[in-house]
Amino acid sequence: MIDPKKLAERFPGDFVFGVATASFQIEGATKEDGRKPSIWDAFSNMPGRVYQRHNGDVACDHYHRWEQDLDLIKEMGVSAYRFSIAWPRVIPEGTGRVNEKGLDFYDKLLDGLKARGIKAFATLYHWDLPLVLMGDGGWTARSTADAFHRYAKIVMARLGDRLDAVATFNEPWCSVWLSHLYGVHAPGERNMDAALHALHYTNLAHGLGIDAIRQVAPQVPAGLVINAHAVIPASDSDADKAAVERAFQFHNGVFFDPVFNGAYPDQFMDALGGRMPAIEDGDMEVIGQSLDWWGLNYYTPMRVAADPVPDAEFPATAGAPPVSKVKTDIGWEVYAPALKSLVTELYDRYDLPACYITENGACYNMGPQNGEVDDQPRLDYYAEHLGVVADLIREGFPMRGYFAWSLMDNFEWAEGYRMRFGLVYVDYETQERIVKKSGKWYSALASQFPKGNFKAG
Repeated sequence: MIDPKKLAERFPGDFVFGVATASFQIEGATKEDGRKPSIWDAFSNMPGRVYQRHNGDVACDHYHRWEQDLDLIKEMGVSAYRFSIAWPRVIPEGTGRVNEKGLDFYDKLLDGLKARGIKAFATLYHWDLPLVLMGDGGWTARSTADAFHRYAKIVMARLGDRLDAVATFNEPWCSVWLSHLYGVHAPGERNMDAALHALHYTNLAHGLGIDAIRQVAPQVPAGLVINAHAVIPASDSDADKAAVERAFQFHNGVFFDPVFNGAYPDQFMDALGGRMPAIEDGDMEVIGQSLDWWGLNYYTPMRVAADPVPDAEFPATAGAPPVSKVKTDIGWEVYAPALKSLVTELYDRYDLPACYITENGACYNMGPQNGEVDDQPRLDYYAEHLGVVADLIREGFPMRGYFAWSLMDNFEWAEGYRMRFGLVYVDYETQERIVKKSGKWYSALASQFPKGNFKAG
């Protein structure tokens, strides 16, 4: 086992070690204090969408146990907490009346973090769109971007004075492609035209969110969290290499290019631009505003080959088999070198600001034995990937922090509660929390920071 204190020596003294969660995955209390349904409440209750129709009604009961959970974070010795704010708690119908009780909850949460000396990294949107907005088309409607702009202003006006950083969106790839093209996430559409509309209006909402942050709370560093895909060719053939570029544009470029280059990728637009919604004057300028930081969520690589089907729709790729034999319990290949190649490629392609690894972690479902959870494979995953982050710092990349996914086991979207990513085990019957072996190891690492004036390399 890698000694956490030895690993700590490879990071600069001001490196941020944190843990991450998301509102719908942990809060519960979906019908309390004025909150109204999100698209995930509806999706969870539809047969065949979420494993055994698990839902977020109780989840980890964080809404009632937040003080206990913040104490747990403090005891773990991490210096930052990344969480998301539930739009349907704050503005239950997406537009219209503001729910003071919803804002009160996040007021208490932020005050609790400050009292414990823990930095607050908030995400404005982690997929729980107010259900009422689906009546206007949800993310396929331009009006949702405008509604997000108002929501962001309201949140930042109330909470911005205590935030250390804020992200507009978490993983737009999921709320665009996974939700509107592949049908795996809410609202469960499988339609390229719907997905293309969701793509542009999500990007526009991000830009409008940056506007809102800069207008209302300009002192808060503003960013965007992207689950960029490390796209690896199945072979050295020209066809597979060309497939990788198409996949890169489709899975990464449609988010990075508008934000950092001010335009959508060329091949993507050649293939699908005619099916995009109208890009109005000023849209790309709004989307392409400079950011103070960006977040990378990484778990597993994407391996692709050219799709052999004639006239396959862009990006015309097929999945390729994994190289590593190691997989997590959710079936994802463990391959840490892809994290390094991904960061290197993204900084080669784009002029990017400082980076935080905003999610990284592994699904292993072992439970407690005699009051202990021995999740050595998760510990190994963390150690290996943190080693890669340390390598990137040594090579001069501006990596500023790392957030483990997740603080605790929680609602894992379409997989319900059967998949566990937590550093802390949650017994969903009793709501008991048990720090796992990986959590204790991560605590030993994180509690070394911040420290002195040590500089890497």
